[in-house]
Amino acid sequence: MSSLENKQVINRFMDEVLNAKNLDAMEEIVAEDFIERIPFPGQGPGRAGLRDAVTGLVSAFPDMNWTVDEQVAEGDTVVTRFTLTGTNSGDFMGMPATGKAINVWGVVIDVVREGLFAESRMLLDMPALMGQLSA
Repeated sequence: MSSLENKQVINRFMDEVLNAKNLDAMEEIVAEDFIERIPFPGQGPGRAGLRDAVTGLVSAFPDMNWTVDEQVAEGDTVVTRFTLTGTNSGDFMGMPATGKAINVWGVVIDVVREGLFAESRMLLDMPALMGQLSA
């Protein structure tokens, strides 16, 4: 696949799964043996583990929105700088809902193999996120 096609796979994941909250779309987009290089606490392996992590995010931030700020691709690797916004309306990482809005940046390094989202490494500004939830 071309770098452009790999970007399209990642953008489809962001649009359909993260923003539209269509977790069933993961069956078509994410490899069953998906690898999360920096997993959320308690995240299990594979596509099922990613689905559980996304389910937790959707529960904590039902109105979450991921915006691509910048994206580059080379070979099978896609690097995306993004902004995550939303309102904390459910438990998040053991903390009860705060009702507070968040606006944080992050960078994710993803790998697409055979047309599927196969590997990820997300770096999220967790100090800013936790600060916004506790402020």
